[in-house]
Amino acid sequence: MADTLLVHEIYLSLQGESTFAGIPCVFVRLTACNLRCSYCDTVYAFGGGKRWSVAEVTAEVGRLAAAYRGHPGTDGSVTPPTVAGHRVPLIEFTGGEPLLQAAVLPAMTALCDAGYTVLLETSGALDISRVDERVRRIMDLKCPSSGEVERNRWENLRHLRGTDELKFVIGTREDYDWARAVIHEHRLAEVCPLLFSWVHPLEPDQRDPSLKQVPAGSTPIGRRDLVEAIIADALPVRFQLQQHKIVWPPDQRGV
Repeated sequence: MADTLLVHEIYLSLQGESTFAGIPCVFVRLTACNLRCSYCDTVYAFGGGKRWSVAEVTAEVGRLAAAYRGHPGTDGSVTPPTVAGHRVPLIEFTGGEPLLQAAVLPAMTALCDAGYTVLLETSGALDISRVDERVRRIMDLKCPSSGEVERNRWENLRHLRGTDELKFVIGTREDYDWARAVIHEHRLAEVCPLLFSWVHPLEPDQRDPSLKQVPAGSTPIGRRDLVEAIIADALPVRFQLQQHKIVWPPDQRGV
């Protein structure tokens, strides 16, 4: 099974987060995760899915991306369209936790070789050093309200590049204070773009009993309070909302 991926879904939508928000993107959602963050909105990807070979995954990505091949120029050549200098659609591997599956590494390399901009969403709990250097890694640092702060793999910080992005999911005032301190302690603003993502409340059917609990005594923070704190503290971060949860119902899949 080392040359196959357990895939939950592959679909074309718009990127809803990161500095690439709003750009067309093919999502390859892989099955399984080793964390149980309190705010997880993809518990359906903890299990299920079917086995795909790397070749089958790249072929399906190509099929979904076919509409973006571009139009022939005067010399008959076809140049794929770009947004902000990146070929569209983007390709993102997400989950679950993609790095749990060894075959994700050659799959991402194959798509980089094909000329795509490839993104990887990862929890930060697993080693990112073996990922193809062309892949843009969007890595979490888990804040206290996730219930998984002890799982952060701090060694990953030294592997980050300027093309990567570091995401803090903020649901409480304690999360904000923790993230602010970590940014200053590790001088992270000098490393790569920093994302502050507000925790969008879960729908009742998304609250899986296996998820960790927010620590007792935590103080919830609203999105306006979060924005005002960022401004007051002059933090060099990008505030983001999950755009797909504004365009579509927040619990809709395949978007």
